[in-house]
Amino acid sequence: MESHLTDITRVIQLAVAPVFLLTAIATLINSLNARLGRIVDRRRVVQERLHTRAPDETVAAEQEIRNLLRRSQLVYHAIFCSVLSALLVCLVVAGAFLGALLGVDLARSVATLFIAAMLGLIAGLGLFLREVYLAVRAGTHHHP
Repeated sequence: MESHLTDITRVIQLAVAPVFLLTAIATLINSLNARLGRIVDRRRVVQERLHTRAPDETVAAEQEIRNLLRRSQLVYHAIFCSVLSALLVCLVVAGAFLGALLGVDLARSVATLFIAAMLGLIAGLGLFLREVYLAVRAGTHHHP
């Protein structure tokens, strides 16, 4: 009983870092969700105005809609990768506890899950960076 309690205490100490990581990933997902909402709102505005524009302005509006659609796809995929990363971090914590409770060495599996979680987070951040680049490159941000 004493060794199991020591193992569980050690696992709790090791699980603190992934819990902070989950908080960071949740913050990222929240930011991505807010960006997605703004992109969708902007696309609706441009689509509504499309019908009242002059023919020479229609091409620019259609291009903006295509850009917004691409950006929304990138944000969606970034959210997917970030959520996948969070789920894998949860499996890391669960695997650590299961290993301690069952007395099974799951170190290799836990390490593999953690690496997969980091790859998911890297992919999500990369997609986010690409979306920001497209937003800035589009030139819709005018400074006075």
